[in-house]
Amino acid sequence: MRFILASIHSGKTRCVRPVGWALAVLAVALMACTAEMARAAELQTLEIASKTGVHAFQVEMAITPEEKERGLMFRRELPEGQGMLFDFQVDQPVAFWMKNTYIPLDMIFIAPSGVVTHIAANAEPLSERVIPSGSPCIAVLELNGGMAASIGLKVGDKVRHPFFKS
Repeated sequence: MRFILASIHSGKTRCVRPVGWALAVLAVALMACTAEMARAAELQTLEIASKTGVHAFQVEMAITPEEKERGLMFRRELPEGQGMLFDFQVDQPVAFWMKNTYIPLDMIFIAPSGVVTHIAANAEPLSERVIPSGSPCIAVLELNGGMAASIGLKVGDKVRHPFFKS
């Protein structure tokens, strides 16, 4: 079976096999949905205790070198109440940038005890400016830009997640 499609720009027609094209489009859509469902299935609860109360977020874990390198790059949105927790496994100085990241983010640098050591608020999308941790940290939490201010987060506040020592 063949379909004839008219080209708007050239006025010419061309034949395509709809089955192959449709299957390719369907396969790409299914892969995207599967990746999103897998990501959503892997969300973990993280709590931040600030002066305004305890605030729960659902976070993706960035553990492997590839996950940490990619982070939230290339995404056009981050659902409200979600974020990404980067696990560095060792308390060390770290630095981030926003290259290929389209959404403003708050970067929250966290000590092994779960104490917030530094906050980089509203990091500029697509910027190559280096954002240092300021001091050693074992993890970084990325949330939508402005979230840290909206929950009253300050250096010294506590992040609770199984990753951190109590």
